[in-house]
Amino acid sequence: MSNSKYATLMLGITVLLALMVLTALCLGRYSINPIDVWNVLKAKLVGEATPDEAMHNILFLVRLPRVAASLLIGAALSLSGAIYQSIFRNPLISPDFIGVSSGASVGASAAIVMGLSLQTVQLFAFTGGVLAVLLAASIPKLMRNSSNLMLVLSGIIISGFMDAIIGILRFTSRESDQLAAIVFWQMGSLAKLDTAQLFSITPPILAALILMIALSWRINILSFGEQEAKTLGLNVTRLRTLAILCASLMTACAVCVSGKIGWIGLIIPHFGRLIGGSDNTKLMPLTALLGGAFMLLIDTLARTLTSAEIPLSILTGLMSAPFFVWLLSRNRLKVL
Repeated sequence: MSNSKYATLMLGITVLLALMVLTALCLGRYSINPIDVWNVLKAKLVGEATPDEAMHNILFLVRLPRVAASLLIGAALSLSGAIYQSIFRNPLISPDFIGVSSGASVGASAAIVMGLSLQTVQLFAFTGGVLAVLLAASIPKLMRNSSNLMLVLSGIIISGFMDAIIGILRFTSRESDQLAAIVFWQMGSLAKLDTAQLFSITPPILAALILMIALSWRINILSFGEQEAKTLGLNVTRLRTLAILCASLMTACAVCVSGKIGWIGLIIPHFGRLIGGSDNTKLMPLTALLGGAFMLLIDTLARTLTSAEIPLSILTGLMSAPFFVWLLSRNRLKVL
């Protein structure tokens, strides 16, 4: 794709995303006129008195943090998927396969069973995600095989092991509310999000996101193969380790707030390649925008379709599975 076409594509998606943000701020159990939303936001920016205190609280304490979290989490999960798929040269890899999401779910489930606070649940989820990555990375060292395939298999092993632990926690949970909380966490939701949680995940996600986009041209070289990258003078081990750490950090931060959300890290990178090509210098920013837009759409539907909030993974599965089948039918996926 030429630079002019890419710029036009990015501009179009950005405009569409801005309209989606405005729509998400207006929709909900308490509907707000777009003009009123603009007046409240303008009053906040210029320091004037808010015309409607109730509307101000709904926008700045509930909807705006949730919209920002949707954009951030969607960008983190989709970019993590693009990174994993590029460095492992496998289009079927996603954050779920490397064990991060399952590890975070184990940490959260353990904290829920112990009856800990929401903040502690998030801390346990983050710790579980990072621990799962460390375990997955240690298996190739024990096997003395540092190939991409071995690391992918290690991630699948750890993910399956973590899922078994979650099953044990669910089976041994005596309180019905704890069991319901574990199940709901595994399905994903932003219903309990607050500004403190949003501020806690924003710096690490943005730092990892910016670093990976800056190094996207190096990941292009790495995607050609290890021998080719070494021939061109690239430190393969260092770059691959850094990329895995950044992708895992973004995934763990996202999961510790939203719970486990499937499909985004698998589908969105493919959609980005479909419309923008496979050049990572263009794919990564495009994927981050598309992931944020998709997550915002999913969260808006989750809180507005019915009176009860729908878990996010249900909607992502319903919308992503048909698209994945369509990709397979067009033979666009080539598993290495």
